[in-house]
Amino acid sequence: MSAESEQITRAKEETSYAALMHKAWPIIMANAAVPMLGLVDTAIIGNVASTADLGAIALGALIFSFVYWSFGFLRMSTTGFIAAAAGAEDETELRAILGRSLLLSLTLGMVILLLQETIAWAALELFSASEHVEHVTRGYFDLRIWGAPATLSLFVLMGVLIGLGLSKQLLLLQFLMNGLNVGLDLLFAGVYEMGAPGVALGTAIAEWFTLAVGLFIVVRVINARSKQSFFVWSRILQANAIAAMLSSNVDVMIRTLMLISSFAFFTDQSARYGELVLASNHILLQLVSFAAFFLDGYAFVVEALVGKAKGARRPLLFSLAVKRSTRLALVTAILLALLLFIAGPWLIALLTDIDEVRTTSQSMLVWAAIYVSVSFAAFQLDGVFIGMGASRQMRNAAIQAIAVYFAAWWLFASSLGVQGLWSALILYVIARGLTLWRYYPVLRASISRA
Repeated sequence: MSAESEQITRAKEETSYAALMHKAWPIIMANAAVPMLGLVDTAIIGNVASTADLGAIALGALIFSFVYWSFGFLRMSTTGFIAAAAGAEDETELRAILGRSLLLSLTLGMVILLLQETIAWAALELFSASEHVEHVTRGYFDLRIWGAPATLSLFVLMGVLIGLGLSKQLLLLQFLMNGLNVGLDLLFAGVYEMGAPGVALGTAIAEWFTLAVGLFIVVRVINARSKQSFFVWSRILQANAIAAMLSSNVDVMIRTLMLISSFAFFTDQSARYGELVLASNHILLQLVSFAAFFLDGYAFVVEALVGKAKGARRPLLFSLAVKRSTRLALVTAILLALLLFIAGPWLIALLTDIDEVRTTSQSMLVWAAIYVSVSFAAFQLDGVFIGMGASRQMRNAAIQAIAVYFAAWWLFASSLGVQGLWSALILYVIARGLTLWRYYPVLRASISRA
């Protein structure tokens, strides 16, 4: 068999539908485990503590979700760099990327610790809550904040595992953290009756323990690839490499903030239509988030494959990975949309027993189903651009897409009301895909020139 034939055979094997599904399902399960932990925390506090503790859990979780999601670039940029280094079989650079990313995550984590007073003050000023709930929330915040360096470093390890295509190890870490967290929550909040602060303490300990196990797993995986000095500090501290990493991270952070802002704007506008619409749209967004767990699975898989294709200069692997994973994402999106349309009323009934909210949510269910059906392109192209390390294009596309979103809202919301707001959100997710697609041909052509 010629070298070219062997390359074609390898590419087809690596991107077979069975291989893609095999890599995607652990990621889907790991994604689904995240909100399940929030539900368990709520259930524990709801049964062993006070209403104030329950409110503090909700408010505290919201604060940390916003803070940590802002640093999601640590996972995304690490994935692209790691996948490219693995594809190029540059084991020294692979180790250097891990070292640089961990150095950055630990530094940012320490900055968060130094600014904890300011963050707590700003968060509690921003959200309205009773004095008692704010007091309990502050107790929750003061303990959980000590897990910040571990949480950000876990983002890096997630990026490494996804970049290397090791989705089962990712699932193992997620289950470890969730299982340990639940056990510690029961101990501190239940047995020791610490309430919401006990949940925070359990979460922080679980994060640090999981980081230690994650480092052990990642070091073993990398050492199994090649035997050499683990960290070469002169390589880690190369000025041009650090500059490239920081530039990529800033671009991805801007893109992420655009995404956060879009959904924050949707929630804010929903509130302007009254509490009933706000509650109903919140329910529907939970269903949309559930669908995202599945679509993210294919996006994460394509991140690793296109990054590998870039590093190894394998255009066929790139093309097959994008085409086949996108087909799977399309079919999955359609099936999820049909599921929402058919089983949506039952799912809504599980999430709320308030008749008015159920009725309003069901009347707008079709909009959520349409959103899910057309969102696959944005997810997939995000994965392609993350894997290729094309952060500047992602940033530019995000800015263009949110401009379309605001323009659509301005055109439709005043005349169509809530339906206009949903129309704008649907056009926004379509625009996310189309604005990235503008850059795709150049990105694809760059593979052979890499």
